[in-house]
Amino acid sequence: MRTNWQPTPDEFNLFLRWLDQDVEAAASRYEIIRRNLIAIFNRRGCHCSEDLADETFNRVMRRLPKMIDTYVGEPSRYIVVVARNLHLEYVQQAEKQEPLPEHDHTDLSVDAPDESKEHEFDCLEHCLKQLSQQQRKLVVGYYHEDKRAKIDHRKQMADELGIGLNALRIRAHRIRASLEECLKQCLR
Repeated sequence: MRTNWQPTPDEFNLFLRWLDQDVEAAASRYEIIRRNLIAIFNRRGCHCSEDLADETFNRVMRRLPKMIDTYVGEPSRYIVVVARNLHLEYVQQAEKQEPLPEHDHTDLSVDAPDESKEHEFDCLEHCLKQLSQQQRKLVVGYYHEDKRAKIDHRKQMADELGIGLNALRIRAHRIRASLEECLKQCLR
């Protein structure tokens, strides 16, 4: 669903001018629309709302040079239609997602299981299932290993994703934040 396409500064500036001729007003509208898109995706149960909002803008910016002269109407309406279509893709992709493997917990403890810990594990598994396969792989891989091996593993992950370490940290942080929120709700 997510593409590696990133707008050039000229494409981004064209997009801002399409939103409003005044640069300050355009930047403000961009932020407002982005917040609204994130809220829409969150309400629809998407756990990568910020990424989906950014992808929405990327798709609009990619098409904009071909349609800017013929499009009539409010830009935000077009953006919302693109977001709606992206959400449909997200739902279809989520349905195709592989289920998490079943875990054999028999070797974890000889003692009687602690009910609260059992509930925490159930909640964690539930919340992990809410993530996309890519998000699960990223967050599990990000916290895998110890010490130097962890650093090397994170560098390898960033290289495989074609992003910098800081971008990887941000993604992992966002996914972890959504997991923590899900866990809080589940543990209530």
